[in-house]
Amino acid sequence: MSKEGTTAESARPTPAGVRRLNWGCGEYPEPGWLNSDIKDVPGIDIVADLRTGLPLETDSIDYITSIHALPELPYSDLVPALTELRRVLKPGGVLRLALPDLERGIAAFQRRDHDYFHVPDEDARSIGAKFVTQMTWYGYSRSLFVHDFVEELLERAGFARTTRCRYKQTTSRWPDIADLDNRERESLFVEAFK
Repeated sequence: MSKEGTTAESARPTPAGVRRLNWGCGEYPEPGWLNSDIKDVPGIDIVADLRTGLPLETDSIDYITSIHALPELPYSDLVPALTELRRVLKPGGVLRLALPDLERGIAAFQRRDHDYFHVPDEDARSIGAKFVTQMTWYGYSRSLFVHDFVEELLERAGFARTTRCRYKQTTSRWPDIADLDNRERESLFVEAFK
């Protein structure tokens, strides 16, 4: 994740007693969040592989945000990972995901929109090379996403309902759940309720 995810909004104070998790934060942990990643870098509060479980109590987190981290997991690990995130959420808790939107990528590929892709020409010149490189993000992304696939995964993980959201907008009672949103042009946003 790039530093572009930091906003003035993310610096606002967290309501007293609220626990919010930034899962898959990478090298840019956010102040005021409980930051978790598999990488052991400064500012990470929980260094853990979600697939083997987070060292958090069940029903202990009010809401979770994850920006483009889930694609790094292979297909077989997606439902177990989402189930683990659901486990740590309090009843009524919310998981907000930002994921690369395969449908947007396909549309940009079909209209031959080189500007849509963040891949520089020295890495990939043709529209096909840009599309594949970005959708797999240089081989880091192991899973691809469209909205109905995400909805199905979340349902299988036990979430009660899901809603499609817009960039920086939420359907939850937590206005700051969307503070970490970035990569608007290439992402789909969804919230799942426990």
